[in-house]
Amino acid sequence: MKAVLCVRHGPPEALEIVGLPDPTPGPGEVVVDVAAIGLNFFDTLIIRDLYQVKPSLPFSPGGEFAGTVAALGEGVTGVAVGERVCGYMSYGAAREKVAVPASHLARVPDDLDLVKAAGLIVTYGTALYALRDRGNLKAGETLAVLGAAGGVGLAAVEVGRALGARVIGCASSPEKVAFARAHGAEAGLDYTASDLKAGLKAFAGPGGLDMVFDPVGGELAEQALRALGWYGRFMVVGFAAGEIPKIPLNLLLLKNCDARGVAFGAQAKSDPLWLKAAVETLVGYAHAGAISAHVDATFSLDDCAKAIGLIAGRRVKGKVVLTTG
Repeated sequence: MKAVLCVRHGPPEALEIVGLPDPTPGPGEVVVDVAAIGLNFFDTLIIRDLYQVKPSLPFSPGGEFAGTVAALGEGVTGVAVGERVCGYMSYGAAREKVAVPASHLARVPDDLDLVKAAGLIVTYGTALYALRDRGNLKAGETLAVLGAAGGVGLAAVEVGRALGARVIGCASSPEKVAFARAHGAEAGLDYTASDLKAGLKAFAGPGGLDMVFDPVGGELAEQALRALGWYGRFMVVGFAAGEIPKIPLNLLLLKNCDARGVAFGAQAKSDPLWLKAAVETLVGYAHAGAISAHVDATFSLDDCAKAIGLIAGRRVKGKVVLTTG
């Protein structure tokens, strides 16, 4: 089978395309013929050894996939050869076949595109975990999403809308703001042209925001935090800006507000039953049209370096997906 391998840490251009033996399923595992692989911002970091997950070399990037079941290992029940499935891996999905625990898979309806299914799990799973499970977002609450046109930001806009929140999508250009609004944000804010704190307060009203979803970090974080209201929740998702902000803790004290960490990968690894249920929820949302599962571009496995470079350059609206066909 063909696989993308990181054989030495470095930029996307250092990735290699190699031939590997087909995997065989162990007990409790299945082999999936991979049709599509979702790429994420963490793929730009993991290949440079800058991510908290540090796999041994060589390894494949790619944390999510969709395809069809090709073989069953000993003891596997409840899934059959030929079924359409999607699943999550911390890394290792950028190849034509993968062997994974059967318990980590969710079925994909026949009328849901496998390319869309491959892009659902990490970004929308992070949004669902942050907003519903960690943040307890309620219908009618106000939610600000930073980086709202990126993969995880767009997912938070759509999941927030699905949960009944009033959403303001914040991004770095008028085009990206318009994109977030087209996908369900009630309002938008270009933080390169407008004061973020003032704009968020104007949207939320006198009581302040109920929640901020921040995958960006950097200098924007404190500005958004200052727009929170009483009992507000600041969801720490990532640091795409490249800088981990140093938040004055007195801001939490003054408003009785919270800063809450969101580590989707750690949650998925520690609780496979939660992961399976979350993926089934997201597949249901996508099947019903509650979320778009928007894919900005697709690339072949051979063009994986180009795809990851596009993400690193922040030139993506929504998801980038590799295909094997």
